[in-house]
Amino acid sequence: MEKEHIIESLSPIERKILPHLEKHNFEKVIEESGLDRTSCLRAMEFLNTKKIIALSISKKKVVELGKNGKVYEKKGLPERQLLEFIEKNNHIELKDAIKKCGLNENEFKAALGALKKRAMIEVKQGNLVLNAKKSEIEKKTLEEQLLNHLPIEYEKLAPEQLFALNSLKERREIVEINEKQIINFELTSIGKSIIKEDLTKTEGMIEQLTSEMIKSESWKGKKFRRYDVTSPVPKISGGKRHFVNQSTDYAREIWSQMGFKEMSGDILVSSFWNFDALFTAQDHPVREMQDTFFINHNSNLPDKKIVEAVKQAHEKGIAGSKGWQYKFNEDISKKMLLRTHTTCLSVQTLAKIRSEKQPLPQKYFSVGKCFRNETLDWKHAFEFNQTDGIVVDRNANFKNLLGYLQQFFKKMGFEKIRFRPSFFP
Repeated sequence: MEKEHIIESLSPIERKILPHLEKHNFEKVIEESGLDRTSCLRAMEFLNTKKIIALSISKKKVVELGKNGKVYEKKGLPERQLLEFIEKNNHIELKDAIKKCGLNENEFKAALGALKKRAMIEVKQGNLVLNAKKSEIEKKTLEEQLLNHLPIEYEKLAPEQLFALNSLKERREIVEINEKQIINFELTSIGKSIIKEDLTKTEGMIEQLTSEMIKSESWKGKKFRRYDVTSPVPKISGGKRHFVNQSTDYAREIWSQMGFKEMSGDILVSSFWNFDALFTAQDHPVREMQDTFFINHNSNLPDKKIVEAVKQAHEKGIAGSKGWQYKFNEDISKKMLLRTHTTCLSVQTLAKIRSEKQPLPQKYFSVGKCFRNETLDWKHAFEFNQTDGIVVDRNANFKNLLGYLQQFFKKMGFEKIRFRPSFFP
């Protein structure tokens, strides 16, 4: 880029810091340009892109005084204050010392513990007694010496300073370790040439074209700042699907690869499909309000043949079962609710396979949201995702079931799979 073009492309903040770059000190540039730190750094990055300066940014850890550390640097650490107080008031009663030493309760306890640990004082018959010699009292501790040397780079700490730092870190807001940017720059040859130029001639250039300027045609005869459309700009990452949705999509893909067809249905279902068709007794506690979100609305029941078959299973049983031995109530079956599982889709699909006399074998799966009236905590929510599957085949057996489950979870990324028999009444 020609020098003239570079000058015409300079933004206001770049022009503002250019006269001060010969100082070779970032803090001085901030001070003399009047810009804030962020604007100054942004201007330098622009100049670096235009090759006017060579910019380098590094980071370092700096140990600095914390909120309490700034107070203690002037007044002395609590143990120093207490030691000097006891020197003047030797053999003072402990309860009086707490009131008169000028420290709060927490500071007093910390100071007392530190001095007793160094055997400089002791408590005798409820009195504070000084054990330290004058030379020991006057000698500064490692912690005090460190406070007087702060701020200091973490990497430059001597072993004894590191020891003192670890001791002070255990105490509230005396020291803090902050990460700071180290910014260095040098003018390039083109930069040295540009700072000698008269930049005032570019101050009147228009920065942006507005709709008002177009309407009034006030842009005519004016000069616009030159833009470099090849300059790198920050990358913008687009949105992406939530990780839960990504997981459910992946589960769908796995079931499909295994030859299953997806079942779908409404979130709002009748008690008939959610409970009755799955042989859940109508007086079972799981159906109560504290477990289920019922809706103040009733649903129509399905085909009478299906209802009669389910009613028969509940009242008298079928295929060797004795049933629940009670009178089945169709009004309870009509109650609507937010489904508590996706197995209600499986039982509806079974009914459909039978009514449509679909050829066997058939394999179906579902992945969807369920709702339970749970007590909310870190592992329980009102809604969750469940996957369900059915295989309808005269030759299907228990080993097939274990095989399908094992294959599904392996594809989901679980290497170690163990089956444990259990019973959920």
